[in-house]
Amino acid sequence: MTPLPRPGLHMVCGKIGAGKSTLTRQLAEAPATVLISEDTWLAALYPGEIHELPDYVRRAGRLKKAMAEHVVALLGAGVSVVLDFPANTVASRQWMRGIFEAAGAAHALHFLDVPDEVCKARLRARNASGTHPFETTDAQFDLIGSHFAPPSPEEGFDVVRHG
Repeated sequence: MTPLPRPGLHMVCGKIGAGKSTLTRQLAEAPATVLISEDTWLAALYPGEIHELPDYVRRAGRLKKAMAEHVVALLGAGVSVVLDFPANTVASRQWMRGIFEAAGAAHALHFLDVPDEVCKARLRARNASGTHPFETTDAQFDLIGSHFAPPSPEEGFDVVRHG
């Protein structure tokens, strides 16, 4: 992975099972870098409360409000942040843009462009392992995936594509 030229925000975009959390753990191995995982925080704050997409949307929205200022402060203190939150919609990427712009920080949007069949196979294996705080069915994958929007050049992000 190419490090950012100065402390910055790493964001990840990709469908469920694309490898976002695996990549974020690797990125967080860089010096002076912290990982903030949406799944970890949601599981700790809302145990047993997220079953359907509306449950996730409500709780993730609250978490984003709580985290934004904290992430800006970390970036401002010279710490790079790897945000393991899905940057899968234009709106979620706008929220993340607000963070790195408020901090005057560099950024990289890592786009994991992985076929649905591969994502679903990984998802089934993850569900079977019992190691992830949330299980996702194929139907939920399809529903959530229907909201997915790959980053476009017009959005103006520094995109790092992963196949």
